[in-house]
Amino acid sequence: MGYSAAGAHRPLAAITADDLSAAGAGAGGVAALHSAVQRALDARGADGPAAVWGELSRSVLSPSVPFAVHRMLYYGCYAGFPSTTPPAWIPDPEEAVLTNVGRVLEARGREFLGEAYKDPISSFSDFHKFSNENPEAYWKMVFEEMGITFSVEPSCILKDNDAYPGGEWLPGAVLNAAANCLSAKPGRNSYDAAIVWRDEGKDSEPLNFVTLEELRKKVCLVANALDSLNLAKGSAIAIDMPMNVNAVVIYLAIVLAGYVVVSIADSFAAPAISLRLKISEAKAIFTQDYILRDDKELPLYSRVVEAKAPMAIVIPVRMSTPIKGLRADDLSWEDFLGIVDHTKADNYIAIEQPAYAFTNILFSSGTTGEPKAIPWTHLTPLKAAADGWCHMDIRRGDVVAWPTNLGWMMGPWLVYASLLNGASMALYNGSPNSSGFAKFVQDAKVTMLGLVPSIGRTWKSTDCTAGVDWSIIRCFSSSGEASSVDDYLWLMGRACYKPVIEYCGGTEIGGGFVTGSLLQPQALSAFSTPAMGCNIFILDNNGNPLPQDSADTGELALDPTFLGSSTTLLNADHHEVYFSGMPEWNGKVLRRHGDEFERTAEGYYRAHGRADDTMNLGGIKVSTTANTQFI
Repeated sequence: MGYSAAGAHRPLAAITADDLSAAGAGAGGVAALHSAVQRALDARGADGPAAVWGELSRSVLSPSVPFAVHRMLYYGCYAGFPSTTPPAWIPDPEEAVLTNVGRVLEARGREFLGEAYKDPISSFSDFHKFSNENPEAYWKMVFEEMGITFSVEPSCILKDNDAYPGGEWLPGAVLNAAANCLSAKPGRNSYDAAIVWRDEGKDSEPLNFVTLEELRKKVCLVANALDSLNLAKGSAIAIDMPMNVNAVVIYLAIVLAGYVVVSIADSFAAPAISLRLKISEAKAIFTQDYILRDDKELPLYSRVVEAKAPMAIVIPVRMSTPIKGLRADDLSWEDFLGIVDHTKADNYIAIEQPAYAFTNILFSSGTTGEPKAIPWTHLTPLKAAADGWCHMDIRRGDVVAWPTNLGWMMGPWLVYASLLNGASMALYNGSPNSSGFAKFVQDAKVTMLGLVPSIGRTWKSTDCTAGVDWSIIRCFSSSGEASSVDDYLWLMGRACYKPVIEYCGGTEIGGGFVTGSLLQPQALSAFSTPAMGCNIFILDNNGNPLPQDSADTGELALDPTFLGSSTTLLNADHHEVYFSGMPEWNGKVLRRHGDEFERTAEGYYRAHGRADDTMNLGGIKVSTTANTQFI
């Protein structure tokens, strides 16, 4: 739902102490609050409503102030404002230079942009243009910043090749994405935390940590055990379980050992599991006996059995309880790990592969038909992590939380965006719609919190974040559904008004194509920029690209030249799905996305649902009148 500046909102200057009291401000603090509002108007009014709102959100509106007051002052600041995308957050120049991109631009801005460079905020749009026009320099810089290593260096970043839409990335490169996750990044060491986690119901107990070295050893143990199964390298191995430490270990071990992960959401019924196993030709599957929610055991292994899955390795959700009743060819977790010589299990030589070798098979939602089977390669993690580095500003030592599942793309995204950037991922084994999760975010000192908007709505309606301190959060990120201005105004206020970086893309992209930045003003339920290294186009009624700086609405298309995007589908014609019938731009056939997008006069973007009016439900591409994203 977008912002409305309709006349129902009282201008800030006209808001009285009685109005504030009626909105719930405590009787003892109404006069002081009203005075603070007047001081903000006097000090910043000449600079415009955004400056006044910035002053109020930074200095006046704490989480303890009733949200009705926050809402009244926000809409009061922008009453009569001509734009439908008023900024809810403005970057601070002193903080901007500390961001990943700001730090690089301060050091190398003139090298990249010449005399046109001014400062990180003023020059961000120029830097985005640079990322598209100079992929060689841009991506070399990003890989250096993330500490990406290759066993064989690429001959260049990008070269023309008709076999690859938009060109071939990293030709000749040989690497392993999982191995890159398990090596300490510059400024970090092997004993820093890679994962911080907690079980639901143990919210008052100390946090649990897995260091990078402990994670490496766990992954190597599982990789060695996988080889003992005598599956051919490149075999598909499924994961159908909640996103916990074991799931992350298994995911990385499969990639490290040169196999291919098949991602299956733990919510799927047996027919959906069976279909995905069949399409991917999976040779084995990792799962749990049950899923624990509110101390209830929800069957999972039985669904895998009903799906007639291949050999299953089954982890007991209560690790002290032995598993009974396995099929003849299935293995318990204990027996699976027991086939390895533990004296030699702490190390594993990664299977280094060409950049376009498959690492993961993910699926579209499949609501309107058979789900598309979308292979990720060793390139896709680089795209995911680069988005996190640039747009969510994930820094070394950060803590990143995003309630999700390895069955959807944001699960693998979280693994790569955190570990490849030298950050820790925060995993809560339970429902995110709870005060327990809110406390976990506080205790784990989460710096970047991702969510799907329905979770935010639940937090707001249940007030389950009351009493927790989220002030250390530096930004939120949102994907998966259309977001609401009021819900996300409330969300920003829980962390002393940190921005929400909207993020829209797809499984076939490995990340986003339109999003936000901590170097740009952020409007609620809107996107401020195409993703770095990505060009987007709005098509007119005749299917032709409109000028990129024009304010208009139409079907969205993508420049095919962007790192990590799919080049094939396992069960559909990739060219037919994404390129057939699309217009050309600069000699390249544009890539179909299928959503209708609006570019506002202020340069923000909003999604307006599927161009063909088809809605995909179930958490992947949910199309409404606001924005369409993924999870």
